[in-house]
Amino acid sequence: MSKKLFALIAGLLLTSACTAQPAAETAPKWVDGTNYWSIVPAVSTQSGDKVEVVEVFSYACPHCAEFQPWAEKLKASLPEGAVYVYKPAVFYQQWEPYARGYITARDMGVADKGHQALFDALHRDRKPIRTIQDLATFYSAYGVKPDEFLSTAQSFVVDSKLSSDVAWERQAGVSGTPTIIVDGKYRTEVTAAGGYQQLIQLVDWLVQKELKARQAK
Repeated sequence: MSKKLFALIAGLLLTSACTAQPAAETAPKWVDGTNYWSIVPAVSTQSGDKVEVVEVFSYACPHCAEFQPWAEKLKASLPEGAVYVYKPAVFYQQWEPYARGYITARDMGVADKGHQALFDALHRDRKPIRTIQDLATFYSAYGVKPDEFLSTAQSFVVDSKLSSDVAWERQAGVSGTPTIIVDGKYRTEVTAAGGYQQLIQLVDWLVQKELKARQAK
């Protein structure tokens, strides 16, 4: 084989390898049915024109406590057109006070203030916070009167919101915590994504997908 012919073939092979690489990099990394699941029909959202990212969680769940620092990173990574929302889960009877307590604290404007602290109290400090009365005492550190907290927690309004959240989660196919629901259309979780950092990347990809779809309308 002549040197010229060899150089020509080598050049063609090199060109093919270089041109094929970008196509591989731009191929979708995330697979529906493996890394996330489409929710059909989609469940409702409550965030208007924002892409809604919902974390279904429980303060009683040790995996949620472990995920919490990553949830903050995920929340901080969201673009302007997206919003992060929490919905409490009730998979066990023992979880009900925490779900009721979260909704009550949210309605009274102290849920965000006590969010990390309650995880720490339960999973780091092993404090015996188990009942709605215990939670009323916990949130008193944030300026809430315990009797007002209890009155709100036992109200029809909180009953209704809790029942609505549980029904919504069932419709979305949530079977564990933490679970992330993107815009009512997609469900994913840490193991399916491949890890915490990968979950953040996957949620960002799904959010961008929804934002682009809205812009195309």
